[in-house]
Amino acid sequence: MQRRELVKSLSMLPLAGSVFPLTSLLSTSVAGSKLPLNFDQQKMPELHRNAFVMDGHTHVMTRELLMGTDIGQRYADGTVDLPRAKEGGLDAMFFSVYTPEHYYPGRLETKNTFRVINLALEQIEKNNDVIELALNAYDIERINKKGKMAAFLDLEGGYDLDGDILLLQALHRLGLRSMQLTAHNTTNAFIDTCNDVSRWGGINNLGKEVIAEMNRLGMVINVAHASNDAILQTVETSKHPVTYSHGGFYSIVNHPRCITDEAAKAVAAKGGVIGIHFGSLFNNPKYFGWQQKAANETTPSSVQNFAKTLEEADREVAKEVPLNFKGTIPDEYWMHVDQLAKVIDYGVNLIGEDHMAIGSDLDGGPELPREIKDISDFPQITMAMQRLGYSDERIKKILGLNWLRVIREVTGG
Repeated sequence: MQRRELVKSLSMLPLAGSVFPLTSLLSTSVAGSKLPLNFDQQKMPELHRNAFVMDGHTHVMTRELLMGTDIGQRYADGTVDLPRAKEGGLDAMFFSVYTPEHYYPGRLETKNTFRVINLALEQIEKNNDVIELALNAYDIERINKKGKMAAFLDLEGGYDLDGDILLLQALHRLGLRSMQLTAHNTTNAFIDTCNDVSRWGGINNLGKEVIAEMNRLGMVINVAHASNDAILQTVETSKHPVTYSHGGFYSIVNHPRCITDEAAKAVAAKGGVIGIHFGSLFNNPKYFGWQQKAANETTPSSVQNFAKTLEEADREVAKEVPLNFKGTIPDEYWMHVDQLAKVIDYGVNLIGEDHMAIGSDLDGGPELPREIKDISDFPQITMAMQRLGYSDERIKKILGLNWLRVIREVTGG
């Protein structure tokens, strides 16, 4: 999730390098702060090495599209590339392509969606020795048996603000098997987001048609970014389990992007999964409070110019590539990975171990825990769960088996 768009809601909080200049308030650089001396020497736990590990929300293709790079190469910046994913023990990921708000004013969202999905397919094919496209759970397991990672194609952002069913069907033919219903942080023609105007009181009849078609096609429905009413109504409407791919719990941090206990219980009761985001904003109450204070002490910058052409939109997005947090965080507000484990534990106690998973949002903007610099550090979350005393069976479910179960149920394979 890109933080700059959250200014659409009065309750949204600023981040350094985003809409509000906070650099004068900050003291300790993320890049410059010292990590534990043995951090780089931490060995991957045997449990992590042997487990099926799947990230439910990993941003890809934006930098490849705008900078002409290859996800198969190791980048000096950002948090995701295939070499580092392999080092992190990833077996599969929701290969999440992104169409942000920059493309909406000129009604360019559909064009961008098709080109990033096409590029994702090209990049997967180009790196076929490392990764392959999966259309269902059977594919994921087949690909893993060959020693490769599986890419389960996922969309965040508006595939079409009007909700055209034919375009949805075309995307399915291209291999799209998971989609966020909302147009990122923007309410579209069929579903309300959690931080934009409420036009439908949740979802409308078109929203129900989109959900029914995704059920028919065997596509995973993602309700992240949706309003509380929209989540509850989507769960009720869908015949299949739905997912909340990346976020935190509202009871821990009362940010609109976090899921309420009511909605989390509804998702779980339908057999769905909640993916825990890696960012401090959704998981660390102390950091959230600091951000609220900073918001009250700063003045908003001028309104962002709206792009009318594809080239203009590309230039605006390119200014933020790689799409990750670029601010600074004082030590006292910097979250440790053990806090993420505590958030997972809250979810386990609330809805059960069969419904909790990881949705990192890497390269999508999270203020990462101190122990995690990029996707190669995925084993840190396993070690944090081990420190909680979790059984191997529980950890394996949270690391990926719960995602695999939902994919199998939804796709039928």
